[in-house]
Amino acid sequence: MKKTKKIILTGDRPTGKLHLGHFVGSLRRRVELQNSGEYDKIFVMIADAQALTDNAENPAKIRDHILEVAIDYLSVGIDPKKTNIFIQSSIPALTELNMYYLNLVTLSRLQRNPTIKNEIKMREFENSIPAGFLTYPVSQAADITAFLATTVPAGEDQKPMVEQTEEIVAKFNSIYGDVLVTPKILLPTNENCMRLVGTDGKAKMSKSLGNCIYLSDDSETLKKKVMSMYTDPNHIQVSDPGDTKNNPVFLYLSCFADESHFAKYLPEYKNLDEMKAHYERGGLGDVKCKRFLINVLEELLAPIREKRAYYESHLDEVFDILKNGTKAANRQANATLKQVRAAMKINYFEDTSFLSDAKDHFKAVKQ
Repeated sequence: MKKTKKIILTGDRPTGKLHLGHFVGSLRRRVELQNSGEYDKIFVMIADAQALTDNAENPAKIRDHILEVAIDYLSVGIDPKKTNIFIQSSIPALTELNMYYLNLVTLSRLQRNPTIKNEIKMREFENSIPAGFLTYPVSQAADITAFLATTVPAGEDQKPMVEQTEEIVAKFNSIYGDVLVTPKILLPTNENCMRLVGTDGKAKMSKSLGNCIYLSDDSETLKKKVMSMYTDPNHIQVSDPGDTKNNPVFLYLSCFADESHFAKYLPEYKNLDEMKAHYERGGLGDVKCKRFLINVLEELLAPIREKRAYYESHLDEVFDILKNGTKAANRQANATLKQVRAAMKINYFEDTSFLSDAKDHFKAVKQ
């Protein structure tokens, strides 16, 4: 029995630099998976075509962030020798697959997609929803299936999108035969990291909400953002008992701090549980907590900044990495598209039986 290859497909919209939410939601896991040696192929996509679904009138915004996102990838440890980084719009097969899949999905099903509903509300589209935006779960299905991806590392907000892909795969295979691979989402293991809150305490760190800490932020910017973070509004005096469950500072610490950080920067506590207990009973101030978080995040971001500085001064190298990764992605997507067209029996010029079948048909009609 032929062994199914383990393939990863994941990516991000190039609408801005990547932030800590991206890091804990998927980037950190991508690097771990890349270095695990467990996967046969890994594809990381810069989803510029998808970004245009709600930025069609501002293509320069997308163009300006292609290399920014690529540099973010390389700076966190995505290795082009192990991972193909590619540009979505440069893979024509994805557009064709998207067109075929649209016939397998109803409008009402797309309107029920929780992620789409939330994004429409956040962007205040109301009755002016771009059709491309409404149907981008189908575009994502094309992205995932084109590379026969078995695994999609992503944040919790992408779960409905992968579920939509599973439905499309099931319907396609039931009609045309067993061609497409059913993907599975790989969520962060830390619950707080599944949807990292913004610095303002809002439900999600988001570029459009302006509540992000970017991977490219310098030390001074990081310090300012952390020191201005939302905490517990009822924790007015240091002696007051505080809430850690809905406190962004502690939610961030749960994602980024480990015992080694406490040993280096806050040795009076062995771990986060001890620190939380002190804050909850009172006697621990927000400033002290924020300074500790700054140290933790600075340790994370310093080497990322160093790599970023290298790639920013070697843009030709980044360009070549994207070009080569896109070539590899095209080979895989074209191979899948060829299988899809054959299964749908629309490969007229490649199917040697097409003409003979047509002749038989016309002969039968005349009789």
